[in-house]
Amino acid sequence: MEKINWGIIGCGDVTEVKSGPAFNLIEDSELIAVMRREASKAEDYAKRHNVPKWYSDADKLINDKDVNAIYIATPPSSHAEYTIKAAVAGKPVYVEKPMAANYSECLEMIKVCKKNNVPLFTAYYRRELPYFKKIKELIDTNLIGRIRTVNIKLHHKIKEADKNKASLPWRVIPEIAGGGYFYDLAAHQLDYLDLLFGPIKIAEGIAVNQSGLYQAEDNVQAAFKFSNEVIGSGSWSFNINEYSQIDRTEIIGSVGQIEFSFFDRLPITVVTEDGEDELMEIFPENIQEPLIRTVVAALTGKGICQSTGESGARTNWVMDKFLGKI
Repeated sequence: MEKINWGIIGCGDVTEVKSGPAFNLIEDSELIAVMRREASKAEDYAKRHNVPKWYSDADKLINDKDVNAIYIATPPSSHAEYTIKAAVAGKPVYVEKPMAANYSECLEMIKVCKKNNVPLFTAYYRRELPYFKKIKELIDTNLIGRIRTVNIKLHHKIKEADKNKASLPWRVIPEIAGGGYFYDLAAHQLDYLDLLFGPIKIAEGIAVNQSGLYQAEDNVQAAFKFSNEVIGSGSWSFNINEYSQIDRTEIIGSVGQIEFSFFDRLPITVVTEDGEDELMEIFPENIQEPLIRTVVAALTGKGICQSTGESGARTNWVMDKFLGKI
């Protein structure tokens, strides 16, 4: 492919700054069509972002002869449906995270894309952000020695929106999101650890709903082991008090450790026998741009993208294991 003409299915909040504008900032890439079920919102997005075409029907966007690649930015429950339709139409897919609402849907997406010889990429953009590439560099250069353990802590207080059962956010409705906030946020963390240490081979967890505000899990505790024998633990709570909130992950090696945050933009802390140091990297305004650049490079034959359907499916497998879904 010489030029990638993108169509977005689901031009909601995530596409306003994080991803949508990035498609026009990259050589050999252009956003030419968007779709949203509410026609007025699709039209409004198109006008504000100077997109020439807009639709309220996903099938029409997928079958637009000028669109040759599809970005799916809908909630997870429809990722498989739209990915399969795009693949059958012969169009590469870049799909939001988590890749699907469950692991079995991921496998079907991969199967259909392979059958139709269509590339499939997932939007785990932390893989290409400077902040997280710096952490990988520190580990790859053995600054903290042989890695022993990884510990994740992500604790949030209850959101006000979660207290209104009449209009709950879709991210806490399992039929739409695949799970709760754990499924939405832990996906980023587990995918990045997959990049650092390879696939997780053993995953065990306990998931409960303690607050009773919605059906999805609100507290998950887990243990896991990577193929390289690194072991890890995770604690995800979305129902705790204001003073216990934390977003911190520590990677412990034989001669030091690295601490960092996945969602709070805090410095990377490195502790070795030489002392403690803090490092910070700049985050781009359109935060998915670095990853989308690799997607475009892969599609135009100028590079590779390391966030694929296969890697995305592994993350769904781990989360489904923690939640007892498989």
